[in-house]
Amino acid sequence: MDYKNTKYYFNRELSWLKFNERVLSESFDNDNPFFERLKFLAITSSNLDEFFMVRIASLKDMVHAAYDKTDIAGMTPSKQLSKLYKCVHEFVGKQYDTYNDMLKPGLAKKGIHIIEDYNELNERQRELAEEFFVKNIYPVVTPMAVDSSRPFPLIKNKSLNIGALLSKKGGSGEKDFATVQVPSVLPRLVLLNENPEDNDKTYILLEKIIENNLDKLFLNYDVICSAPYRIMRNADLTIEEEEAEDLLKEIEKQIKKRQWGEAIRLEVQENIDKKLEKWLMDELNVSDDDTYYIHGPIDLTFLMKVYGFEGYSDLKKKPYKPASVPELPEGCNIFDKIRKGDILLHHPYQSFTPVVRFIEQAAENPDVLAIKQTLYRVSGNSPIIKALMTAAENGKQVSVLVELKARFDEENNIVWAKMLEKAGCHVIYGLVGLKTHSKITLIVRREEDGIRRYVHLGTGNYNDSTAKLYTDLGLLTASEAIGEDATAVFNMLSGYSEPAMWNKLAIAPLWLKKRLLALIRRETDNARMGRPSGITAKMNSLCDPDVIAALYEASSAGVKIRLLIRGICCLRPGIKDVSENIHVRSIVGDYLEHSRIFLFENDLDPELFMASADWMPRNLERRVEIMFPIEDKKLKDRISDILELQFKDNVKAHIMQEDGSYIKENVAKEDRINSQDILCRIESEKVKSQSGGPGKRTFIPLSHE
Repeated sequence: MDYKNTKYYFNRELSWLKFNERVLSESFDNDNPFFERLKFLAITSSNLDEFFMVRIASLKDMVHAAYDKTDIAGMTPSKQLSKLYKCVHEFVGKQYDTYNDMLKPGLAKKGIHIIEDYNELNERQRELAEEFFVKNIYPVVTPMAVDSSRPFPLIKNKSLNIGALLSKKGGSGEKDFATVQVPSVLPRLVLLNENPEDNDKTYILLEKIIENNLDKLFLNYDVICSAPYRIMRNADLTIEEEEAEDLLKEIEKQIKKRQWGEAIRLEVQENIDKKLEKWLMDELNVSDDDTYYIHGPIDLTFLMKVYGFEGYSDLKKKPYKPASVPELPEGCNIFDKIRKGDILLHHPYQSFTPVVRFIEQAAENPDVLAIKQTLYRVSGNSPIIKALMTAAENGKQVSVLVELKARFDEENNIVWAKMLEKAGCHVIYGLVGLKTHSKITLIVRREEDGIRRYVHLGTGNYNDSTAKLYTDLGLLTASEAIGEDATAVFNMLSGYSEPAMWNKLAIAPLWLKKRLLALIRRETDNARMGRPSGITAKMNSLCDPDVIAALYEASSAGVKIRLLIRGICCLRPGIKDVSENIHVRSIVGDYLEHSRIFLFENDLDPELFMASADWMPRNLERRVEIMFPIEDKKLKDRISDILELQFKDNVKAHIMQEDGSYIKENVAKEDRINSQDILCRIESEKVKSQSGGPGKRTFIPLSHE
């Protein structure tokens, strides 16, 4: 059987849109607190922006280059774009139906009135809006007219603008174009209450105040028509790494070019004047397919600002405070604890603080000789960076690989790289042609019985901010075999050393994919020989054709396969004789499911791995990634239980159908299982029982706890 037949695969980009639809579905789920619904709609808007800047942009580049090779599902780039245009236009319509029909009226019922039409303001509200324009907007904005001496200006990527057609007073009636950028330094929503303590609050969008005061910006002109608009540009950097003398300088140069990238989407108010619309489309060189007519406020990410309004805690989910890690109490010597046995960390249910303390203690400990770490995305005020700088200042050998090519974090990472170098750290800027996406820290310490290596391996970034939002797992270990492998990883990253063999770790791009395929093949062979078999895997995305074909073959041999895939899934479950034994589900909840866990039954001797890599060609073939085993039985049991709980989730889980659609289970209220809520309660109860408080559990217990 040809398991790579294109009819067995979904297109990657269309699968991603299905994911964003699952996020959107959370915004019209009445079981979610009202402000949480606003947040989910804002997230879909932010997601779509990045999708255009990277994925749509990439497809457009392929079409421009006359690249017509088909993808995993047999679609050429032009065919993908054609299908995507239709689907995205439909999706944007759903976004604004959700906002206009559900969320905006819902906000009004909660006493938050968002005005989009200036004519709806009463006389006093108009006066307050005019005052705000004079005091706050007028000194900031820069009106820009276009004529023979002033060419069409650069319209910044993702910026909100007001376009207008003007006619000179007393002139011939000829129309000129002008544009004003809505200042991002001012609040998008302007409060029009004289008393900010009023229960009922009225807000107007900033762009509406500007639009209705354009005559004050163009005093010698009559404003014929005006409308807000926004553009999206190609933000995919083209970096010739082989030719670059200095990668850092090359990336800095390319980042500046982002603002000049090809315009790939134009959003305009749906009632825009046709002449103004044509002017914009011609100047920005966008087609009808690239133009989106918006029935409501352009750029719904402003709803995150609404979510941040104070005084509405009853409309939000009660914030969860990450629990402490029982194995690592406050004030303990982390190295002593790790030496006693491997420690599992589960974020954000458990605090990220132990990871920070691991680096901080190493920085201050006189017996620590060296710290080596990979950094892909870090927070804006990273305590880990500070600890690494302290370590270097304390005379320790500090080597840090900062991945400068981490998309949209390039500028942040360049700043950190320069600061680390100034502090005396040895900074590596990644490998030519590859992104280093692995999450690994190695600490070398001198002890009584000799040199010992301590290692942290994780599925997520060393980012204390996103660790509160993303579900990830980490392992702290003093395993000698893993320590040797960690040393080999850093030698490979900093030099040209490729070890002949690895003890425990599997590294992409050279070894990881082969290891995965061998593990899947073993389960296939076990099933054919009548031995116990099975595969349970959790990841962000699945689109590698070789891995999917191997899963199809395993399913055909009788291997039961369960997949928990948050985002893209190009595999089609439920196809007779191909994927009947494959079950796929996606959890979209309060936290972004980010961990990668792979469990292979192995004839009743299960092997469990965690990794930084998804099963995608980019992760397995074009990135430095690490897959590592979990060998401690208690930890294996705990991770297995987490997986089992998530496969029982019937509140936030969406189950994939053969046609690529997703459905939610319909269960009675008393039978509802929300895995994320349960995991929060489990960790909270652990802390209570540790501190002597009531430890009675009122939730579904994990069998091995």
